[in-house]
Amino acid sequence: PRAIAMIVRETQGYPYFLQEWGKHAWDVAARSPITLRDVELASRETIAALDESFFRVRFDRLTPSEKRYLRAMAELGPGPHRSGDIADVLERQVTALGPTRNQLIAKGMVWSPGHGDTAFTVPLFDTFMRRIMPGPAWRTE
Repeated sequence: PRAIAMIVRETQGYPYFLQEWGKHAWDVAARSPITLRDVELASRETIAALDESFFRVRFDRLTPSEKRYLRAMAELGPGPHRSGDIADVLERQVTALGPTRNQLIAKGMVWSPGHGDTAFTVPLFDTFMRRIMPGPAWRTE
């Protein structure tokens, strides 16, 4: 039960991530049932697999300005985030970022849970963005 709880917590209950974490935990487990240690060992491999496939496919469809917008969101954490806060990170006016936000909504990368709020459509995308675009260089790329 503790191993399952850890997987649910790590995946934030997202179905595909549950499947991936479970698969990798099972692969590293010496026997049944899967232990907390198995989940811990599987986590690095699972994140690498998600980065390479699930997240990368989405990232590769983005324009440079869309990548910067999402990286600014990631700078703020998992979200949701106020449009003004994202604009502040990018040092831009909210109105100038409206088209980029709309493109990201159309691509299914973000959604608006409330007026002026923006959230990632899948959990853990903020941490992926920080891994794929580390350091301050993303602001000028």
